[in-house]
Amino acid sequence: MTAGGTGLLKPAPGTWGSLPPVAIAFLLGLTGEAWAIQLGMAVLVIFASITCIAFGPWAEQRWGRKDPGEVVIDEVAGQALTLLLIPWPWILPSISWLAIACGAAFIAFRLLDIFKPGPIGKLQELPAGWGVLVDDLLAGVLAAGACWIPALVLIA
Repeated sequence: MTAGGTGLLKPAPGTWGSLPPVAIAFLLGLTGEAWAIQLGMAVLVIFASITCIAFGPWAEQRWGRKDPGEVVIDEVAGQALTLLLIPWPWILPSISWLAIACGAAFIAFRLLDIFKPGPIGKLQELPAGWGVLVDDLLAGVLAAGACWIPALVLIA
């Protein structure tokens, strides 16, 4: 639930918890294969989502509040979803673009996860692990959409 202890780091445990998927995506991107990133991120989204739903109620009881800051497995799922959905085949020919894409995905996801505009914030009201997870997944989808904009400009 704490993503290897990153959720226990202060300040901003959610930011720390979002870093492992970015590092993994970058390392997988060094292979030059889009499928490697996509497969790695898909596995991470599924594993983190199942863990969050299964242990979300326990975590809320353990830390005594809804969506405790120490629980960052939801950030892992949301950040991995962002990285899964961005257009890797157009980015990978260059290590520079790989680094820029990973950084942009990280910043876009964190901004949406922190500020929770529109429906993102409302999703936190869902019960137990669902409320912890689903807002981050929506932030991940929207962050990926934001990352597509410069990619579309590059290929146009």
